[in-house]
Amino acid sequence: MQWLIERTKVIWQEAITLLSSPEFYAQIGIVLVALVLAWALAAYCKARVKVFRDAPKPGALYEMRTRLHSVRELLVPVIAAIIFGIATPLSAATIGVDWLVRAAQGAAFIILVYRLAGHFIKNTTIIFILKWIGVPIALLFTVGLLDNAIAYLDSISLEIGNIRLSLYAVLRTFVFGAVLFWFGRVSNSAGQRIIRTQSALDVSTREVVAKLFEIGIFVLMFLLLMNVMGIDLTALAVFGGALGVGLGFGLQQIASNFISGLIILLDRTITIGDYIELEDGRTGTLRELTMRSATLETYDGKDIMVPNERFITTAFTNWTHNNQKQRYPLHFQVAYKTDLEKMFEIVRETVASHPKVLSGDDLPVAERPDAEIESFGDSGINILVEFWMEGIDDGDYRVGGDLLMMIWTALKANDIEIPFPQREIKVLGDVKTS
Repeated sequence: MQWLIERTKVIWQEAITLLSSPEFYAQIGIVLVALVLAWALAAYCKARVKVFRDAPKPGALYEMRTRLHSVRELLVPVIAAIIFGIATPLSAATIGVDWLVRAAQGAAFIILVYRLAGHFIKNTTIIFILKWIGVPIALLFTVGLLDNAIAYLDSISLEIGNIRLSLYAVLRTFVFGAVLFWFGRVSNSAGQRIIRTQSALDVSTREVVAKLFEIGIFVLMFLLLMNVMGIDLTALAVFGGALGVGLGFGLQQIASNFISGLIILLDRTITIGDYIELEDGRTGTLRELTMRSATLETYDGKDIMVPNERFITTAFTNWTHNNQKQRYPLHFQVAYKTDLEKMFEIVRETVASHPKVLSGDDLPVAERPDAEIESFGDSGINILVEFWMEGIDDGDYRVGGDLLMMIWTALKANDIEIPFPQREIKVLGDVKTS
């Protein structure tokens, strides 16, 4: 007990000596100057930089401007951490100590971490890494034990031949890998949304730029991760040769679909929103085009995943690529006693009255609603009705069913008969009854 009391007295005397030293007050002055400078620079940026000063309004790059505007809440801790990072070696060089400035830098980093985790980052894994790995690193840096902790973790290693694998390298790869791939995914999603909202570019160009942006992001993340893992990037030349051999064998289909996707985007044979009919008869609207496949959304709520290679090697029908106008037929039958001229006029007027059917004297005759004899049937005259409309006769634009109901109602109102199947039976010879 006496030893503890004596030890406490010694620590107390050292603390009083430290807190009353000129170096301590000099560090306080450095910290105060750094804080005032950080606050002043942040206030200047908020007042003078437009993206921080004014709340963004809807328009071009609205999402990016909104995110940049929200960064104004991080300006003070970010600028303070940068200034403290500059002030720490200056303090050590001029007054011989830097522990208080280093502690202030660690505190600024911790505040930054909690603001990021609380307001800007939604991914639970990244929040966990920031709070339970980033904060302890900041605390170790503050007390000057970070280098010792790194050296200890690096000493726990496993050597297999010329390969040395340390616990520090594993943890570093895991942490930076998680952060890099999260940042890559977020950057890719945000970048593609921004690119696809650029009305100055046509749809195909936007898709090409978005695809190249996606490839560039993931290549950059891969190279950064290789660097974090300590892999010499010059070794990628050998890896590239091995990858080429792999592409020629096991990855042939993946490479084929990837190259096919780029060809599709460049030659613009299909674009997002096109209604496509495949060779096997399946149809759908093109909703997404990735590096591997295209997604066709059917009107009954299903998604058809089509490898990009199929659009290069097989035939398909693009219903809406160059022209949204489509011609559709309707078929029905009337009795042989029908006044066809009167019936044709009634049917044309009925079809033309539908709001989604193209009609009017300003259209070419070939695009106006028409009715004509298709053939002669066993029970009546087969009638063909043709009409044009903007879009596909399905989903929200389903017109065929409405028109058949309208035609049936109009024929019934004008006493025009849709015949039942008729058969004539002849009895040959005498019928004997017992």
